[in-house]
This record gives sequence, structure tokens and C-alpha cells, in this order.
Amino acid sequence: MRLLSHPVFLMTLLAFGLSACSKESPAPVSDAASSQVKGPVLTAERMIGSPDINGPSLHSPKLSPDGARVTYLHGKPDNKRQLDLWEYNVAAGETRVLVDSDDLLNGQTEVLSEEEKARRQRQRIKNSGIIDYFWNEQGTVLLFPLGGDIYIKPLDGAVKRLTNTASFETDIKFSPNGGYVSFIRDRDLFVVNVATGREQRLTTGANADIAHGVADFAAQEELSRFTGYWWSPDETQVAFTRIDESPVGVFDRYELKSDGSVTTLKQRYPAAGTPNAIVELGVVKIASGEIRWIDLGENKDIYLARVNWMEDNRHLTFQRLQRNQQTLELMSADMQTGQQTRLLVEESDVWINLHKDFYSLENSAHFVWSSERSGFRHLYLYNNDGTEVGALTAGDWVVSKIVNVDEAENKVYFLGFKDNTFERHLYSASLQGDPDSITRVSQQVGWHKVEMGDDRSLYLDTFSSQDVPPQLALRKVKDDQLVSYINANPLDKTHPYFQYLGGHSRSEFGQILAADGVTKLDYRLLLPPEMKAGEKYPAILAPYGGPHGHRVQNNFHVDINQLLSRNGFVVMIVDGRGSYDRGQAFEAGIKHAMGTVEVEDQIAAAKFLQAQDYINPERIGFHGWSYGGYMALMMMAKAPDLIKVGFAGAPVTDWRLYDTAYTERYLGMPDAPGEVYENSSVFKYLPGIKGKLMLVHGMADDNVFFDHSVKLIAAMQKNGVQFDLMTYPGQKHSFIGEDVKIHLANLQVSYFLEHL
Repeated sequence: MRLLSHPVFLMTLLAFGLSACSKESPAPVSDAASSQVKGPVLTAERMIGSPDINGPSLHSPKLSPDGARVTYLHGKPDNKRQLDLWEYNVAAGETRVLVDSDDLLNGQTEVLSEEEKARRQRQRIKNSGIIDYFWNEQGTVLLFPLGGDIYIKPLDGAVKRLTNTASFETDIKFSPNGGYVSFIRDRDLFVVNVATGREQRLTTGANADIAHGVADFAAQEELSRFTGYWWSPDETQVAFTRIDESPVGVFDRYELKSDGSVTTLKQRYPAAGTPNAIVELGVVKIASGEIRWIDLGENKDIYLARVNWMEDNRHLTFQRLQRNQQTLELMSADMQTGQQTRLLVEESDVWINLHKDFYSLENSAHFVWSSERSGFRHLYLYNNDGTEVGALTAGDWVVSKIVNVDEAENKVYFLGFKDNTFERHLYSASLQGDPDSITRVSQQVGWHKVEMGDDRSLYLDTFSSQDVPPQLALRKVKDDQLVSYINANPLDKTHPYFQYLGGHSRSEFGQILAADGVTKLDYRLLLPPEMKAGEKYPAILAPYGGPHGHRVQNNFHVDINQLLSRNGFVVMIVDGRGSYDRGQAFEAGIKHAMGTVEVEDQIAAAKFLQAQDYINPERIGFHGWSYGGYMALMMMAKAPDLIKVGFAGAPVTDWRLYDTAYTERYLGMPDAPGEVYENSSVFKYLPGIKGKLMLVHGMADDNVFFDHSVKLIAAMQKNGVQFDLMTYPGQKHSFIGEDVKIHLANLQVSYFLEHL
């Protein structure tokens, strides 16, 4: 075995894995930390090394337009990260491989362009092979990318290659009627006629600074907009962006790789307070190639947040977000007259949380929209001229996203948190504007992710709870009755996790009071198996802690927290103020004040743990990644008598080094009056750190640059703060590679076992 399977023996890894740790024998651990669990121990090798530890993973499940089959991506038996395209025939109850990626790669290793690597990092894509696919509207042909080229697979025929070039084609799409396939090549927009194979270039002039049909860095990383072009419903026109990145600052980013080499990359990165890319919006006609440019207004220093066509094919809508992100305008441009109309305005004293809930109705002059104007995200019906018809949902709870709209039945289907914030469910509401009409569709307790068929009679339910591993089921919308399991994933003796069930850490869900003594915070508590009465256990806090984080979920996920719990630690995950899905007032406390209320709430959680009779109050730790890594540093600095051991992964340390769209949303501009950035960064608090600290960072991180940790290291050395360090050559913000993940998991466990 690559790693050691005994929980106490894991401590000896310390002598080999840490770059700044003592080479002496590890210190004794508490009796609780060394307690044995019955049955095999879930080692980091098994947990991290097997993508199937939670059961078979079916990626990107989709219901065909006619509802006759479910398609999905699934890893190979000998390489779970390389995905093939499969189908499940509903009537026959049978599965088969539709496309084997090896057949098309001809045994060659897939080589990605640097731009594609960056795009996949933005979307957190870690797999290879066929990473995405699309149905045409008729449900007769599937489209997918592989190795930088484009392929289609007719259900009744062989795979056909649409492109075969040295360039890398990205962001591929079917046109709405399936007549064309569109894509980006060398930062310009192209289409190819599916029937004839004729290729047509729609834009020209792209270079190192200029791109067409592409989302800029801020749009991808912080606005969740990963495309830069949009087909009209009748597929006669395409709206597209033109981005000019020349104003964006160029950073020298150094990638230190595992072979010892160093690559210097010049990366345009919009650091807080510096210029963003300039974005323009155009519309090109397929037949003539004629381009019309849309006036985005006099102020060019904005974000183009979203673009959508109305179903009438005439009106293009776009969302114009002011740079301070407190005003969002939904605009409509008439493509016949050129006239623009402001349909609605969203304003907030806090910030605007973007969404994708614009749904133009096909058979009436209306659209559905979501808004946080009540303090909680809810759905509203509008006339196409921007006049509001009425609210479709209401209450002190949050709508997560629109799933589908059934105009014939006058219903909108959405995911949300009407019942509680531990679970996410599928609901329906009337389009007639009656919030009391809301009905819960999904009945199983837990966390649901849903895809719905075009006829709205069936839905695909990706579901799990703390007791049920991830399942994929086809269900009836009307009564939630099961049609069939595509992935039943039972916890029987064939399940890869079955042998560890005797030592599985169960969760307890509940609420504690925030530091303000009023607000209720959700928590999930993972308790070590076979806990002994009267024994006191060390505890570890493991939140994300930052904006848009929602970690307390009733789901099944074997991860580092499960591993830590199985090794004798009580692990507590608390969604403090500033996190998502609880309404704007819950989030607002971190405005111009990161590192305040969210830290105070984790301190309250630590004190809650100390008050439990099964917790050793002198042994509280904290671990986190990214914003969680920032939280680990702030907790150790601001609560040194509470947090004895911290593990900070890829932390933001100086908010001036982070990007515009994220940082300015919460902290404003760096040159604004006051010391907001100084007070929110970690450096002024570093002298307070007394406990054991492990700092971890990927040496090729292109999101939270390694510069953050370099600056932190220098500051801690200057302030006499002792720390341990582990760096990972070649790794970006999201680590890729099983060996590296195994090493990181064992590092975390061994560090807490020795020092906590």
C-alpha cells in the first residue's frame, strides 16, 4: 500500500512530508485521538485514491428531449477520470456505451492548450476524455468535444468528426434547431453547418488582447459566466462579446513544476482597484455576416453579467452590472429598430447576487425573473415590457434556481430551501402569482440536484443524504414516483465503502447562536465512531466561511472531514454569517469587513464545542482551503487561546492581490477612505498567532497566486511567527492527480494527530 492504514502510525509520515517540521519522534497524542475503530480504517489512499469511494460517479446526466433515454458520462474501469459517453434506455432498462473516448483518441494522450487548461480551472473541471456533451433539439444527435476537436454522434449512426485542426476548439454548442454547431477557435467565433460540413467564420481580428465570443477572466471566475456568445431561438443570429484585455495588468506568474523546471507566464490578472477588460456586445447575422453593435452605455467600466434572447427572436436582453455591484439593469434591445428599453432595475445597499433565472416564455409575452428585493431570493412574473405581474414565491427562505417552466400547466419548477437550509428540494409554484400554491415535488430527505425533461413529466434526480450515497433516479414530476434507477448505488456488500461502514462517522445537524446572540447558525457535527462515554475528544472546525459558501448539507460525501473524524476527531462545520442561501441580511455583515463577523461566528462555534462534555476544551483545531485558508489564519491570529492547530490551504492573505469582481463586491475599492483592506487582510493580526500552523499552497496557482503565501511567509518571519510549510509543484488552485491528493490528505491527518 502506498500509505499507512493505522491512524496513529500516520503520524510518522510527518518526518517525510513536512518541509519545516521536526525530525524528532512525534509527540504523544491524546487517548481519544488514538482510539481504535472497528473494522478496516479508511486511509487517505483509499479515500482520495478512489473516485468511486462514494459509489459509481455518473457525470452530467441528461434526459433526452423525448424522455426515452438518459445519457451521462462515466469513467473507465482502469481510469475513473477519463470519461466516456453512456446511455440508459428507459424502456429496455439497459445501459450501453455510446462513445468510447479511447476509440477517438487512438491511444494518444489528450493534450490541452494553455487556454483550455485555464478554462477548465475556472470551471473546476478535473476529468479528461469526454468532459461535456449536448443534445440537439430533436433528440437525434449528440455533440461533444474531445482532444480539441468536435464530434457528433447520431443515435442511428456512427460518430462524425466536424473539425480536425491544430487549433483547440472550445465552448461548443448546437444552434437551437440543430442546424449548426458553433465554437471558439483562436479567440474568434465560428459555425459549421451540420448537414454540409461547411465552416463559416463569424468574427475576425482576434489577437493576444482581443477576443470574440469569449468570457473574460472576471466573468468566468467571479460572475459564473463561462460563455461569450448566444444563439437567437430561430438560429439566424448570434450575439457575442468582443473583449479587449489590453487595459488589464500583466503579472509574471511563475509555475514551479515537479521536474524542477520553472516556467514564467505572463498572465493578465485584474487585481482589485485596477482596470478590467473592456467588453462590447455585438449581434451577427448568419446569412450575411453583418454585425450590429449594441450600445452598452456611456460608462464602459461595467460588467456584462448575462445575455439572453426573448423567444420572439427580436429582442436581445442583457444585464448591465455597475462596477460597485449594487445596481443591476436588465436591458432589452430591439434588433429591428435598435431601440433599447430598461426592463427593470435591481438595487442593493449590500451587493447584487447574480443568478441565471431569466426565463422567456414561448407562448406568452412574459418572462420569469428572480430577485432578492424582499431580502430573500424569490421568483416574479413580468410582462415583456418590464411591468411586473406579481410574485410567484414568497417567504423568509431562498429560491436556489429555476429548473424549468411548464406553460401548459402554468407551473414553474425550482430548487430551493423552503423547508430548511440543510436540504435542497424541487418545488413547483403557479405562474398565476399565488405564493401559497408552492408544492414540494422531491420527497426524499436530503440534497437534490435536478434535470427536467422538455415535456416536464419526468425529472432526473441526483440525490444523497448522510445515510444514502449519491443516487441517480428517474422520477415522475406529478407524484414523485420512481420510474427507474440509473444509479441505485445501494450500501450493500458490493459498494466500495461497505467495508468501512463499521467505522463510518455519522452526522448530527443543528443550530447554535451566532456571536451576536440572536442569529441562528446551521451546523453539521461529525462524531468519531465508537465514541466512549466519559472520554474527551479533540475537535476541528472545518467551514468555508466566505461568501456563497454553503457547507452544511444533508448529503453523503466521504472526504477529509470523514477521514479526520474516523481518526478520533470531532469535526464541526458551521455556516456563519456571510455565507449563502440564508438571505441578504445574513450575508451583509462582511460588507467592507471581511474577517469580522464570520470569524466571530467560528469563535462562537469553538466555544460551543468547548462546552460539550465529550470535547477536550484545550484541543480545538481549524482547517480550510482558499477562503477557508484565510479563515484558518484569522482564527489563529484572533483567537489564539482557542485554536491550537491550524491548517491553511491556498489562503488569500492580502485582498489587494485578489481580483476585482470578487474583492470589490465585498470590500469596495482599495483607495476608498478608511482602512478596509488593511483591516480585512491577515498581516496586522499575525503577531497574535501562538499555535501550530501548517501553510499549504500550489506553486502554479493561477487564482490565489503563490504571491499570497510568499508575502505571508516574509511577514511571519519578520514577526517571529513559527510555522510549517508544504508546497506542491505544478499544482494550481484545485489540485489534480491522485498521488498529490493522497499526500495532502495524509499531511492533514498526520499534522492534526501529532499536534492536536
